[in-house]
Amino acid sequence: MEQAAAPALRKTPLHARHRALGARMVAFGGWDMPIEYAGIAAEHMAVRERAGLFDVSHMGEIEIAGRNALDAVQRISCNDASRLEAGQAQYSGLLTEAGTFIDDLLVYRLAAHHFLLVVNASHIAEDYAHIAQHIRTVGDAVAVDASSRYALLAVQGPRAHDALQPLTGVDLATVKYYRFHHGEVAGARATISRTGYTGEDGFEIFVPPSFADRTWQAIVESGGPSGLVPCGLGARDTLRLEAGMRLHGSDIDETTTVLEADLGWIVGWDKPDFVGAQALRRQRIAGIGRRLVGFEMLDRGIARHGYDVFVDGVKVGRVTSGTQTPFLKRAIGMAYLPLGRTAPGTEFEIDIRGRRARAGVVRLPFYKRGK
Repeated sequence: MEQAAAPALRKTPLHARHRALGARMVAFGGWDMPIEYAGIAAEHMAVRERAGLFDVSHMGEIEIAGRNALDAVQRISCNDASRLEAGQAQYSGLLTEAGTFIDDLLVYRLAAHHFLLVVNASHIAEDYAHIAQHIRTVGDAVAVDASSRYALLAVQGPRAHDALQPLTGVDLATVKYYRFHHGEVAGARATISRTGYTGEDGFEIFVPPSFADRTWQAIVESGGPSGLVPCGLGARDTLRLEAGMRLHGSDIDETTTVLEADLGWIVGWDKPDFVGAQALRRQRIAGIGRRLVGFEMLDRGIARHGYDVFVDGVKVGRVTSGTQTPFLKRAIGMAYLPLGRTAPGTEFEIDIRGRRARAGVVRLPFYKRGK
């Protein structure tokens, strides 16, 4: 019997550009994506010190519109979207009834009755099905998978403003953090959002897919004097880890609640109801048994994703994220520990290829940019 062929990897509108630039491509979430161009460490440092350009067009976009669109978003998103003005965004979670993560997402309020949800690439279909199911009884609100309408580029770093401003009439200095404006970038109709996943200042730019390559090339040219370089997903991952940002599928998933992930600040505790609300409220009262922490290696060695974690000789979990970071030049990571062992300075052990190495709990984030 012949085995079924694996589904072909999807390609962003910039796939040919990445190949032409000699990027090392890898399968990620069902997409053929660039992991690096000149090297992860070099790209990481470029973003920390100057600016980097990322293709994140693999991310999904789901729009919810209608007279009861706010009610629909309130139902499926754990954060309180009623606090958003048009032109404002927030980080949130798409949860199970148990209060665990189906996905994390950004919620953009485009207008009073129109929202855009940006979700992870590997979960677009699952997220859309979950949303459609839970808003059926809300009223006048419809969800549409609009992912094919958008390409998404991210310009990140302390000189992101310098690289992007010459290409747009939008005064970028007036775009506040987690706010967005509509305008043009390099002649393309665009939504410019002051958001990112690197711990640096920067912008994420939504453009029509047919304009993605033109916009990419214009940003590379404009950002040349600022030291901007193309960056892959490898640097994006090391940058977000330094910034203490969770990665869905590693640090958060359907086995971890919002409170265990130490993300209680993204819950709209005062809003009437949402998927997962009852479970989280019960857990808030009863307390949690474990919590996600940041750690730094005290002994030599790099703790990577999946390595076993031990407290007093007993296995309590695994490293959810871990690496040697280029900017901090330290071996850091995240893991879930029993609640009584989560205070900064607490030591535990990680099995690194058969050798137990000491690690110590530290406060998150590992890195925070200066103002």
